This record gives sequence, C-alpha cells and structure tokens, in this order.
Amino acid sequence: MKDVITIACGQFQPVFGDTTANLLKVKDFVEQAAANLIIFPELCASGYEFKGHRELQALALAPDSSEIRCLKEIARDFRTHIVLGLPERNSGKVYNSSILIEPSGKTTIYRKIHLFDREKRLFEPGNAEPSVVRTEIGRLGMMICFDWIFPEVVRILALKGAQIICHPANLVLQFCQRAMFARSVENGVFTATCNRVGAESRAGRTLNFTGASQILSNRGATLAQASDEKEEVIKAEIRPAEADNKMITTLNDVIGDRRIDYYKSLIV
Repeated sequence: MKDVITIACGQFQPVFGDTTANLLKVKDFVEQAAANLIIFPELCASGYEFKGHRELQALALAPDSSEIRCLKEIARDFRTHIVLGLPERNSGKVYNSSILIEPSGKTTIYRKIHLFDREKRLFEPGNAEPSVVRTEIGRLGMMICFDWIFPEVVRILALKGAQIICHPANLVLQFCQRAMFARSVENGVFTATCNRVGAESRAGRTLNFTGASQILSNRGATLAQASDEKEEVIKAEIRPAEADNKMITTLNDVIGDRRIDYYKSLIV
C-alpha cells in the first residue's frame, strides 16, 4: 500500500441525459486532478431528476456497457481509481449505484441503501451491506448521498477496516457537509464527499444542488473544500494508514472503547 496518496473530488454539473458529455467531463477532470483516487457526484453519468421509469430505464447502464468500458480505459490510462455515481441496470431492476474502477480494470459496485425522497419511487433499494475494498492505495469504503444521515453506514465501514470513505452526492439539504465532520471524527476515517452543482428543473420541480464538496481528515480537519456553485477539482495528500490509529487521547480509542453490551436497543 502506498504511504502517501492524492485524493480528489471532481465537482461538476452533469448534463441531464447526455452520458457522453458527462463522461468527457469525467475524463477531463481525471486528467486535471492527476490523483490516485478521484470521486465524482451521485448519478453524474446521467443527471438526477428523472421524470419516470421509462426515462430511467433508457439512461441506466449495465456493468458490461460500453460506457463502463470507457471508464475502465480512463482509469487504466491515468493509473487512477475512479468512484462515480450512475443508474445501474441489473436483472431488469435499476439501482442508484456508485462504481469503483481500479487501474487494473477491477470494478466494485455499491447500491444505495437509503433512498432519498422521490428516489423511492424510481430505484430499487440497495440489497447488500456496505463493504470495504482493499486496493493498492488503501482500504476504501463506499456510500452515496443520503446514507450520510445514518451514522451506522460509516460505522460499519470503519469496523470493516475502511480508511477512506468515498461519498458521491447530489445534496439539496444544508446539513451533510457539517455532519460528515462527525462521521470522520467518530470513526477516525478520511471522508471525501463529492457533491454536484447547478440546478435541474424537471418532473415539475426545481432542485438546487449545494456544491461545497469536501475532503476531511480522520480527525475532522478540512483538507480541501470546493465552492457552492463552481465546477472544479479539489484534492489533498493523505496518509491512509493514519486512519488505522483510533486513539483520540492516550487512553481513548473511538472503536475499542465502545460499550456494545449497552447498545442492544439499537438492534430493532
């Protein structure tokens, strides 16, 4: 595993329905970032506000699609790890997913388990516990947008050994960026939240996305933060192994000090 790596977020405004244009933006930002790991927003391959199931099915991507093959080529050519949000078609169902693509071409898909608002009417909920991927740059955990409001998600990933949490997002509420400070501190992990910017006026409403993508240290320090409205790449150098140290004081371990015998009411 590399001692020091560069992680980045590519904050941009996807063009709804234009997968080709969105993947070209991804490629441009990968080249600009020159990072070991770059995270992009939730559903950035397609755009967010679908009018219905027919439109969603038309824009959904299968894991063996030409678009995913294109992303594999980008990861290979730039020797980087890419995490990107997309509508994933699988066995006739569509999930709000993120895909991790390693330089070797290996892919890992996470399906969002906590669907937000109208997503519940369109997508199938995720059907597996979040997992950690061991890579040459560290141990990566994956979550998507509204998963942030459930502290159990990052805690599960931390207990499984995650050092870096990859968090594609399409945030419209004002709370997440502040809440991720707690997720980082209470679990001792690096977090990278990549949000989108701009607005979408479709399906009878207008959604305004909040930007402010951020990379936080395992102690909650802001290592990089984007603006609220601008398309941009932010990046930071980190030492992933620092996330293996869970000590807050010389006597307090945020994982080891848990009193799990007294948490049984959480399991309901």
